[in-house]
Amino acid sequence: MAELKTKPTGASVKSFLDGVAHEKRKADARVVNEMMERITGEKGKMWGDSIVGFGCYSYTNTAGKDFEWFVTGFSPRKSALTLYIMPGYGEFDDLMARLGKHKTGRACLYINKLEDVDMGVLEELITKSVAWMRKKYGS
Repeated sequence: MAELKTKPTGASVKSFLDGVAHEKRKADARVVNEMMERITGEKGKMWGDSIVGFGCYSYTNTAGKDFEWFVTGFSPRKSALTLYIMPGYGEFDDLMARLGKHKTGRACLYINKLEDVDMGVLEELITKSVAWMRKKYGS
């Protein structure tokens, strides 16, 4: 298996967020950045050139290869604000039902704009996701 290309960089999160072209997406990204900082107790770091990650954990994939990844994070992509909920959503069915308008991938939560979701539920989802990850990986 190839090495992961997305790794922590020394790039500035502030500069990255300042450079987001879509003004609403930029404003929403700043809100999510502050929320994730508060929940994790950590400053975000750039992972690759487009993901802001918080925390770090190590895991071994099914091929026995060790990797590091962020505990939670986000990216203000053109198509949607993407939040990374690393345990996925199986543990959080009740929260997902109350969240509001969104789409999901395996560990990705796609939100068009924060007004589409219940911010209290979003914060609870991120908080529980981070707690789950820390319990499982000790990060």
